[in-house]
Amino acid sequence: MLGALAKKIFGSSNDRRVKGYRPRVAEINALEPEISALSDEALRARTDMLKAELAAGKTLDDILVPAFATVREGAKRALGQRHFDVQLIGGMVLHESGIAEMRTGEGKTLVATLPVYLNALSGLGVHVVTVNDYLASRDAEWMGRVYRFLGLTVGTIVHGLDDEQRRDAYACDITYGTNNEFGFDYLRDNMKYELSQLSQRGHNFAIVDEVDSILIDEARTPLIISGPVDDRSELYVSVDALMPHLEKEHYDLDEKQRSVSLTESGNEFIEDLLRGADLLKEGDLYDAHNVSLVHHVNQALRAHTLFTLDKDYIVKNDEVVIIDEFTGRMMQGRRYSEGLHQALEAKERVTIQPENQTLASITFQNYFRLYSKLAGMTGTASTEADEFAEIYKLEVVDIPTNKEVERVDEDDEVYRTVGEKYDGIIAEIEKAHARHQPILVGTGSIEKSQHLAEMLTKAGFRQLDYSDLNALTDVYAAAREGRVTKTFAVLNARFHEQEAYIVAEAGVPGAITIATNMAGRGTDIKLGGNLEMRLEKELAGLPEGAERDAKAAAIKAEIEENRAKVLASGEPADPEAGRKKALPGGLYIIGTERHESRRIDNQLRGRSGRQGDPGRSKFYLSLQDDLMRIFGSDRMDGMLTRLGLEKGEAIIHPWINKAIEKAQQKVEARNFDMRKNVLKYDNVMNDQRKVVFEQRRDFMGQDSVRDTVDEMRHGVVDDLVAVHVPENAYAEQWDIEGLRLRVTEVLNLDVPVEDWAREEGIADEEMRDRLRTASDEAYAARTEKNTPEVMTYVEKQVLLQTLDHLWREHLVTLDHLRQVIGWRGFAQRDPLNEYKSEAFELFNGLVGALREQVTQQLARIEITYQEQDSQGANPFASPELPSMFAQHLDPVTGENEMDFSDRGTGSAGGGGPAYGYAAQAMSTDAAVIERDPNDATTWGRVGRNEPCPCGSGKKYKHCHGTLTT
Repeated sequence: MLGALAKKIFGSSNDRRVKGYRPRVAEINALEPEISALSDEALRARTDMLKAELAAGKTLDDILVPAFATVREGAKRALGQRHFDVQLIGGMVLHESGIAEMRTGEGKTLVATLPVYLNALSGLGVHVVTVNDYLASRDAEWMGRVYRFLGLTVGTIVHGLDDEQRRDAYACDITYGTNNEFGFDYLRDNMKYELSQLSQRGHNFAIVDEVDSILIDEARTPLIISGPVDDRSELYVSVDALMPHLEKEHYDLDEKQRSVSLTESGNEFIEDLLRGADLLKEGDLYDAHNVSLVHHVNQALRAHTLFTLDKDYIVKNDEVVIIDEFTGRMMQGRRYSEGLHQALEAKERVTIQPENQTLASITFQNYFRLYSKLAGMTGTASTEADEFAEIYKLEVVDIPTNKEVERVDEDDEVYRTVGEKYDGIIAEIEKAHARHQPILVGTGSIEKSQHLAEMLTKAGFRQLDYSDLNALTDVYAAAREGRVTKTFAVLNARFHEQEAYIVAEAGVPGAITIATNMAGRGTDIKLGGNLEMRLEKELAGLPEGAERDAKAAAIKAEIEENRAKVLASGEPADPEAGRKKALPGGLYIIGTERHESRRIDNQLRGRSGRQGDPGRSKFYLSLQDDLMRIFGSDRMDGMLTRLGLEKGEAIIHPWINKAIEKAQQKVEARNFDMRKNVLKYDNVMNDQRKVVFEQRRDFMGQDSVRDTVDEMRHGVVDDLVAVHVPENAYAEQWDIEGLRLRVTEVLNLDVPVEDWAREEGIADEEMRDRLRTASDEAYAARTEKNTPEVMTYVEKQVLLQTLDHLWREHLVTLDHLRQVIGWRGFAQRDPLNEYKSEAFELFNGLVGALREQVTQQLARIEITYQEQDSQGANPFASPELPSMFAQHLDPVTGENEMDFSDRGTGSAGGGGPAYGYAAQAMSTDAAVIERDPNDATTWGRVGRNEPCPCGSGKKYKHCHGTLTT
């Protein structure tokens, strides 16, 4: 109560922080007349002036006011857009490493230009991170006009770039790209062999657009670089054939935790089936030598019980294609990990693709914490403020809107059954459509959007194909004439290609758009229609001139007229129905269910009411919805029955909203705990990763690693002597024969160790010194034979390649350790502490193995000289990277995460998108990194819409990928 009173008098902490920025906003505004009077050249010269001030000792904070004023004027001249005062505040929040929460349509893209320009003046580079390639390219070109006008360089990182193009983009003052591209480039850089090959030049400052999507949703999915392993498709098919024989009593299914595991009777039953299929050769299923078979059984069980066709994935062109649970998009090229995707392929009887082995990995949490300075912007971050503060040390600041939000968010309508709910939705759509009010219907899955589309079709509506311009003619004509066309559009993974256009036209009078998880589409829904999109489509091919200008003017006038109709499409007051107030026009958001996260619901709502537009939103629920069913609908069903709720009636009350919000908060808290748990385990690997990557870069930066190689060799000698000739041990306790064999094996030396051991008074120290001397002399002779120049090159390559090989094996070992460490909880031991301890021992083993293997290889290496080829190839060129794929694994809902969740078990848990993101320097389909245009065997799997690797310039499907009969 006192807190509420204080808030009323003094304002919230957010209000006070926003108020603190007002004086600097006034200073920026005061400079506007002076800067507006400058010529373009004089304005551009301010960039060099500000850089000079930085070089003279001023800080970025010192030059913030003149820099922001410069950007505002640059945007006015380059884009015709002027930053609002609230946008200046948003820019200051970003500069101070905060998260600016700004509503949809408030101009976040323009806000970013302020801190981006300011921080780019340091010359250290600024990364602007977006959720997809389209937005990265669009924003780089759009906002790039401002930066280039002011004399800064802009680069873009998208799929399909080669290393040279990536280096050029990262060398720019400002670089736009996606979170995946930045993360994968970091991993790939740490697999290269020369500093000159590196793409990135550091991690200075990053601004993350849609920060909640990238740092919360996608943070559950670590980035993985992996390579192919042996094909085991027959085993997947054989195990899959057994799954239909299982009954419900053979496994425990937990929908809330998205996990499944065999019961005791299920274990016995599956063992009998495996023996009958000759898959279980000997022993029991859980014997050590059958661990791979257990893995296949668990993944097949998950594929059949936790994953549903047309909800979690679809089958298209003989492929299982994952559906993103947050956006409803097809994730072409992405694959579930740990053999789960192969299990789904076996289940759906499509071609089974080979598995991959991890070569390098990092989580988004740990990647973005590499930056010296991090900031973000989004429309919905407040619900995750605690997580941003705890994981990333980022404070969320709610930026006031430029105009007051006019959207009305109505209470939810709750029905008893799904059927009644959908009937209510159809009735509401028909009422709003008759008023010409545009409607955006949000669904939770493709299956549900398809079901709703079928119901609308039965109700007399026709589905539009927005890829066909002719289909829109009748819609626009109807809007002009005041008629209602009973048409609708569906936006989900099946219609991905039409996405931008469908979104752009969702504000046309009477438009009905069904969208699967609408969040983060990157295109504003403008009331009356999107002028830019229509001009682009309808004026395509029309030459400059009076006819083109006249048509453009007609389209603009039509959109203004349509906007007026949409604004007037509200629902009047109806006292008889108990509605005393009229409801506004504008875009009407209808949610068909509540998402587990309030943030996703808010993103859907946020599509309406941009820049002071009126709007309306309402969610329709039933007690059979997943969220309601899993979180206590039985009690609510009993309550509604006692209240005498009739069939087809809904209950509407603010208390219901609060109860649902509490359930969502519980799920959010659980998911946060799961992500924290993932991070705790990844932090162990991250500490080791940083040591390995820093050591690699140190090796690459040295002209010669001879001193390191010598230290390693001496360390190996010390280890050999310590093991076989222990300090203070009697001579008869020495293992001289073992020492001689190991010296021959590791150091490639034939020395009289037995004779030395017989000498009077000899001790372990003298044995060590003699072995060191002998090994140094042998190595010096080998160096002289092969020339110091050659050995300098060979030493670095052997050291780097051996480190890479051992690190990859170490990652696999840690992965296996994570899968089983949960069982330690049954022994009352903390699995995380056990993991830390064993991971430390494994890392020490890696260091020892590196010393020994490098020494062993260099002691035996023979140099073969080849003729320099006709093209003058460099004989000392670094080796090419191995064929590899980039993957995006989701441990929260995949096998690994559930092994060390709060359940502390090693059962086959999890579900959800443990997807992979296959790439050729990030192409949209699985492909090898290096391809020879003249050798089709090096092309790997090529996406049909990818440029043909032969170099023809055509798409693969129109060249070497042409289908023949």
